[in-house]
Amino acid sequence: MRVVHSATVGPQIEINGDTPTLRLFSLLEVVASKDQPFTLQDMVEETGLPKPTLHRMLQQLESAGLLQRAADGRRYGAGARLRRLAENLLLNSIHHGAQHVVLRRLVDEIGESCNLTSLSGSEVIYLDRVETRAPLRFALQAGSRVPVHCSASGKLFLAQMTPAQRHRLLAHAPLEQYTAKTITDAAAFEEEVARVRRQGFALDNEEFLPGLLCVAVLVPAASGRSNLCVAMQAPIMRMTPDKALQALPPLQRAAEALSRIEAEAADLSSSA
Repeated sequence: MRVVHSATVGPQIEINGDTPTLRLFSLLEVVASKDQPFTLQDMVEETGLPKPTLHRMLQQLESAGLLQRAADGRRYGAGARLRRLAENLLLNSIHHGAQHVVLRRLVDEIGESCNLTSLSGSEVIYLDRVETRAPLRFALQAGSRVPVHCSASGKLFLAQMTPAQRHRLLAHAPLEQYTAKTITDAAAFEEEVARVRRQGFALDNEEFLPGLLCVAVLVPAASGRSNLCVAMQAPIMRMTPDKALQALPPLQRAAEALSRIEAEAADLSSSA
């Protein structure tokens, strides 16, 4: 897949490959880069391919579960099978071991459970987790999913989005109340997201589970928009919001280390 330029319609994505399968894969790369549903005409304009050809390719991907249509029947988005593929790649990445070492050192430094998370649809998925040795802890293993609106990581992912993107996602993931502290008012939640964007970190102060406090920071990404967070979780018997802020420097150091691992993995991939 590469960008070409047309005098009539501007930059276009070239769908290339020696076989039909590789051309479908190239089209999936374009789909994976999108943050909102798209129409057949959008793809025609973006790739320059004939509409009948693109229609056939999209139908093939849809029948395989890699794409799905929106309720209006016109727009397409990533299908369940494609999302599972992306999640499995994150959960079983070849640099998982290096990431786990960073988490282990972080837990040794701050003494509380820590996890690495990613946004998956309208939920936050735990890619990895290292538990504290303290006897009182919450059991949330890798693969666990939590609501995006009442988790520290989720707030950070939402804070990177435009208001339109955020509203579209939350339309499918309403602000459900999990505890007495869950923010369920849309205006109040927008204020919380704005606060998270300004301060560069997020707290979950018993908003998902009673007695659980969490603080999270984004893992910096070369593209600017990150889909990785590193977070600390602790019971309120040992942790207060003010005390949680003391964990920010080690969390930020861990985030930088994880960012370097991601960059090294990307360099290896591009040079292969």
